[in-house]
Amino acid sequence: MHIQKKIKVLVKLGAVMKSIGEKASWGGFDSGITQDEYELLDLWTSKAKIYNGWFEEKEVRRAFASWGEALTAKNLTKWIGNYCIPGVKEPKTIAIIMAGNIPMVGLHDLICTYLTGNKALIKLSSDDDKLIPALLQVWSCFDPDVITNVKIAVAKMENFDAVIATGSNNSARHFEEYFGKYPNIIRKNRTSVAVIDGTESDEEMKALADDIFAYYGLGCRNVTKLYLPKGYDLDKVFGGLFHYKNVTDNKKYGNNYDYHQAVFLLEQYDILENGFILLKQDAGLTSPIGTLFYDSYEDKTDLYQKLAEREHEIQCIVAKDKIPFGQSQNPNLWDYADGVDTLDFLLNLK
Repeated sequence: MHIQKKIKVLVKLGAVMKSIGEKASWGGFDSGITQDEYELLDLWTSKAKIYNGWFEEKEVRRAFASWGEALTAKNLTKWIGNYCIPGVKEPKTIAIIMAGNIPMVGLHDLICTYLTGNKALIKLSSDDDKLIPALLQVWSCFDPDVITNVKIAVAKMENFDAVIATGSNNSARHFEEYFGKYPNIIRKNRTSVAVIDGTESDEEMKALADDIFAYYGLGCRNVTKLYLPKGYDLDKVFGGLFHYKNVTDNKKYGNNYDYHQAVFLLEQYDILENGFILLKQDAGLTSPIGTLFYDSYEDKTDLYQKLAEREHEIQCIVAKDKIPFGQSQNPNLWDYADGVDTLDFLLNLK
């Protein structure tokens, strides 16, 4: 299929995902799928929490809405315009090992594989093994070739040409051992930080809460560390986060909050808390779920230099002059995980 036709397919898929994210009703036959097909995908969206307690319906719909905003003709054309994608090529089979920390986190790798004319062999995480198959059913309505070109591995992964694997630092070591002989992209643990300079509006501080709490803080693009100007009033942080006060209604998040609160108190750490988030001054970057690390700085230029030295640990930086507040979990299609250009990797396979 010509690349322009694939873009049109993805635009249709994005429109459906946007509707699912907004919890809208079926848009009629103009949407390209039947009411039954639409409602089945919607059902899996609402049922996701049955299989993964972190996947509250509102968070799954957040993921669908974000993809719906990304998969537009304008965005896809801008993205693809930076590459020379051949119209006809001998397809490679790409083994994609997906993580399961947030809903459909491996979808970008699958879209890259699709656009470059390759086939995909997917290994789903047991934490997220329902949404991608349900989405593929809708995707195949717009392009029937998806059925034959995307396979889900149920046992050992075999007969592939390259690997894209996402996991923890520990799993990455195993990936490197097993897949090191293949062309590969192997992603490890990363996290994100926010730099506050003191001039932020109330709206920006409120938007920062999305960067922290979206998907309960489980994504590599979630902010787990704040850098604050020396003497900054922490009440401004708490004030911005307040609209997420019900986050502890999720049992898994609430259990994490209670556990770390007990540990911090037992160890007599100096912490601040408001009933749903623990603030702890800490040099680390990755705070546990239910907590948020912070530290102070005096010179932003010096801080950015220090963060650059730790770029292998950081996925993104939220700040007035970096990623806008509230947008860390709404990346552009060209915002590649770990800064590795997936399309370029796939287009240059030998």
